[in-house]
Amino acid sequence: MAELTPDPIMRIALGFMAAKHLFIASEIGVFEKLAGAPATADELATKCGIPRRTLRIIVDAMVSLGLLEREGERYRNSTATAAFLGGKGGSDLRPMLRFLDRISYPLWISLEEAVRRGEGERQFGRFSDELQQIFSAGVEAFSAGAAVALAPAYDFTSHHRVLDVGGGTGSFLIAVLRRYPALQATLFELPGACAAARQRLAGEPAGTRITVMEGDFFTDPLPEGHDALILANTVHVLSAAHNIALLQNMRRHAAAGARLLLVDLWMDSTRTRPPAAPLMPGEFLVMSGDGQAYSEDEADEWLTRTGWRKLERRPLVGPSSVIVAEAA
Repeated sequence: MAELTPDPIMRIALGFMAAKHLFIASEIGVFEKLAGAPATADELATKCGIPRRTLRIIVDAMVSLGLLEREGERYRNSTATAAFLGGKGGSDLRPMLRFLDRISYPLWISLEEAVRRGEGERQFGRFSDELQQIFSAGVEAFSAGAAVALAPAYDFTSHHRVLDVGGGTGSFLIAVLRRYPALQATLFELPGACAAARQRLAGEPAGTRITVMEGDFFTDPLPEGHDALILANTVHVLSAAHNIALLQNMRRHAAAGARLLLVDLWMDSTRTRPPAAPLMPGEFLVMSGDGQAYSEDEADEWLTRTGWRKLERRPLVGPSSVIVAEAA
């Protein structure tokens, strides 16, 4: 019989330490400085402007976690770290780490209170300009894989204009419009998010085909004249009742036959798969007040109640998938 140890519990209990070390390593530029070539602790300390003693604490922690490798006295990025944190092009997860560190990490202190009360405090619309930029860039980095995967997963060829409701910086629309050059789009978001989106779209060729409109999808009418509607990573920040109300509102502004694409962390009926999804409701609770992750079965019920006919569900990347429905 294998010896019973508390190791599985301790790995989870100490997980916040690993996360914080990672956030700091990214913020002080460790991975970026190692992108060019391996370096010693002394060289890294000079490049990062950090005392050698505390720099060693961070980089040795990264070695223990497999994010850095050490040969003799020289440190280098692991293959995954170089690809996603080195800042040398491709998918850059550093904005997501900054978002988790500056916004999510402090909010999680209030998770117990939110669980006991049955709700958290809504943060949207309350960010400073600086935090709004961090939030928008972080969410875009987190959802980049799903955004890129959606364009080839669903055929937009027959559509003329797509509406992204609560679309953040427009990252999903950018990916779709790059693939479908005849398509036009509208991004509908809160004012603070729209400001970040306009900056993001200003340097993007596909951005000239995106109209940015400010509004609250609960209190303001949605733009008309769209034959495809995207709701990506929004369902999980809302309560079930608010999701039903939003789907009803979207149906009122959609002609019969219009397509609806619901991109989210759709769980199975056990609410334990995909693996990352059950951990995320804590984030949604402290960020939005009443959000959580939902199962595909719940989405099916909402669609039936609100005048949509479910067509299929397709996997995208990681825990994300898209449910495709049609306005009945």
